[in-house]
Amino acid sequence: MKLISLRLISALSLLAAFGAAACAPPEPAASQGRLNVVTTVGMIRDVVQNVGGDHVHATGLMGPGIDPHLYKASEGDVRRLFRADVVFYGGLHLEAKMGEVLEEMGGRIRVVAVTDGIPRDRLLAPPEFQGAYDPHVWFDVKMWSMTVDTIASTLAAADPANAAAYRRNAAAYHARLDSLDAYVRAQAARVPPPQRVLVTAHDAFNYFGRAYGFQVRGLQGISTASEAGTGDVQALAEFIARRRIPAVFVESSIPRRTIEAVQEAVRDRGWDVRIGGSLYSDAMGNPGTPAGTYDGMVRHNIDTLVGALLRGPGGRND
Repeated sequence: MKLISLRLISALSLLAAFGAAACAPPEPAASQGRLNVVTTVGMIRDVVQNVGGDHVHATGLMGPGIDPHLYKASEGDVRRLFRADVVFYGGLHLEAKMGEVLEEMGGRIRVVAVTDGIPRDRLLAPPEFQGAYDPHVWFDVKMWSMTVDTIASTLAAADPANAAAYRRNAAAYHARLDSLDAYVRAQAARVPPPQRVLVTAHDAFNYFGRAYGFQVRGLQGISTASEAGTGDVQALAEFIARRRIPAVFVESSIPRRTIEAVQEAVRDRGWDVRIGGSLYSDAMGNPGTPAGTYDGMVRHNIDTLVGALLRGPGGRND
């Protein structure tokens, strides 16, 4: 007797949930007269809002502080997905626990991975990530701008009457992203190359490092589903102490205790490394705040990083 794969089990569970959602009373439609779009992470929702404008109603499943690598869909999420006109997700194994069921939905609902339009030779494929690509493409602003046309063409196909508006909005948003990329490059250039070292809780910033000239080290791997061990903490602490790195950074979607453990191990080696601030990695900030948009999140990150690194070394504690 063949063993049923986890993927098939997930698909069957989702189909059962679809049946329940279909039988449930209809919910009030906040999207009346507009295209009903559901996204996973906030960065995608922000692109959809900028490209879709008044013609779409965009709902994000994963809000501030939510880790997409560990996220599991709720019953309410299933209802939203089932009733969407279009579903956008990151792909590249970003939504690890949801990715396969999102793929299974493709035959029933228009479901698109926004990274599908990025040439595979531009993607990073770290050997420790078991043959998969690094999904954190939004940290390279130029690369993230490649998702804009994928989203615009999908919206146009789903809503041809407003296709011209989607194309205009996409062109305007491309221009904004070009300005954002220029800002990040100018800020990064303020830090002397030997000081451009970014240490965080998990290895999410490799595209950022490649694009803007930073060496990047993370305690955990590409996915937060992998746990850091004592050896990982000690190895990273040794690197920080040896290089006299002035600051390390916590992430909004990951408990700060992981970096605090590294900080303590560095102190044991006679070097006092500061926590330079909190960076947004897999989730944006609260709605209505500057970091609640992609543009604001990127600006917060580069400003926080550059400010901390330019403050100079933390110093020895012996």
